[in-house]
Amino acid sequence: MTNKKVNSGGNQLLNSGAGELDFGANRKLRSFVKKRVLNLDDADDILQLTYLEAWRNRHKFDGRARPETWLCGIAHNLIRNHFRRHYARPPHSSHDELETHEQPVEPSDLSIQFERHQLLDKTIEAIAELPRDMRETLWTAIETDGSYRDTAERLGVPVGTVRSRLSRAREQLKRSVHGEAS
Repeated sequence: MTNKKVNSGGNQLLNSGAGELDFGANRKLRSFVKKRVLNLDDADDILQLTYLEAWRNRHKFDGRARPETWLCGIAHNLIRNHFRRHYARPPHSSHDELETHEQPVEPSDLSIQFERHQLLDKTIEAIAELPRDMRETLWTAIETDGSYRDTAERLGVPVGTVRSRLSRAREQLKRSVHGEAS
């Protein structure tokens, strides 16, 4: 197989013997990715990975399909993998991050320590009041570092059930602990 670069109006063509891949005219592919991935940085990363994968697998392109179709297929697989990784862990709330990463409280500020202990006690009581299936799902998710897939496997339920239970548990805990309704 001989690879030959040809510069034609800014377009780089890869001649792979069976067909040509146009890596320069990427408007269609960029549009394809950006319609599916709303975060522009992620979309650009996926676009770059698409070209990288196409380059690595150029020997597999046999010319039976249009190059744009082949590239969109690669992009589609990368987008699917992106969302699988992205949704494998539940999103963290900024409130949780602030609570766990604050500087230690000075022993002289007992009122803050007291409020935190009250909040922790309220949270533990609220967790105890959750329905059994939600409580088990919550504890299992904590044990599996928040992975929906691992939680589902350990409990023997579908991932959608885990997501639903955790969502309902979060809402119920917010109402119980903070008096919030969503």
